[in-house]
Amino acid sequence: MESRRDLLKFLRRRLHSHDEAEEVLQRFILKALERSGDLRDVRTVRGWLGRVLATTIVDHQRAAATRRRREHGVDPVVLANMAETLIEPDEEIDDAVCQCLYKLLPTLKAEYAAVIWRVDLLGEPRDRVAVSLGITLNNVTVRLHRARQALKQRLEQMCHICVIHGFLDCQCSDAQRLRQLREAP
Repeated sequence: MESRRDLLKFLRRRLHSHDEAEEVLQRFILKALERSGDLRDVRTVRGWLGRVLATTIVDHQRAAATRRRREHGVDPVVLANMAETLIEPDEEIDDAVCQCLYKLLPTLKAEYAAVIWRVDLLGEPRDRVAVSLGITLNNVTVRLHRARQALKQRLEQMCHICVIHGFLDCQCSDAQRLRQLREAP
């Protein structure tokens, strides 16, 4: 919930509208979940989520510009420049995504969070991590793999989706069934 609030706050500042921010947030979460299978390396999750969020914002703004263009003529050059500006690396987007990741790490087993923190986020060599933990390099590799899988599951669990009514607070039977499936072992 905290990560959702932080992302929504960021989007409200960026889009200047609560309703648009909520719409973009829901689209972003849905895209991230749909494309989660594309993520092969946890070390790239921040950049990957940042790109998904940036393209979601651009898609939203293009749709809004198309609606405005139907009402008023919009210069296509201005629209193209706006899209290019938003796809460039954005520190604010990176911070919003980063906060989500850092809030999820403590929800993992301590040994998993530690190995992700040290190897993926700090870039510490695996052999040095193995020596400091008193385990084999192979064990570090296995633990890192399991930790990444656990983090992926946590990311997927972060938002409960109801494709009909929205996110998180939906109480319809479809959303409840989806939550039960996600919580099942």
